[in-house]
Amino acid sequence: MLLPIPEGSWWDWTVLGHDGGRLTLAAGHDLTYHHGLEVVLTDPLYVRCPMSFSDPEFRLPTPEERAEVARAVGEEPTVLLAFEADGGGTESVSCLIAAESWAVRQGYFPHR
Repeated sequence: MLLPIPEGSWWDWTVLGHDGGRLTLAAGHDLTYHHGLEVVLTDPLYVRCPMSFSDPEFRLPTPEERAEVARAVGEEPTVLLAFEADGGGTESVSCLIAAESWAVRQGYFPHR
């Protein structure tokens, strides 16, 4: 499944919150004062990504990634996001997030 990201300037991403039952990713062109996109993943089962990353390229998960997550959580997840991103190092990082469901919200979200 590919994440349906609306058109926009979504260069910078960060994990805005993770309370066990919900993982919220925030995205925008500059996350200093606000962000314009949130991806909310409900009941995250598996998370392999840095706390902040840039320029993600969402793609379909490979069969090996599906097997990795199924082994870790005991079943095939409902939602499995896979992407490559700039995690701040010299090479891109491969990221995986498995969850029960997701929602994409677009708007103006000021930072407190």
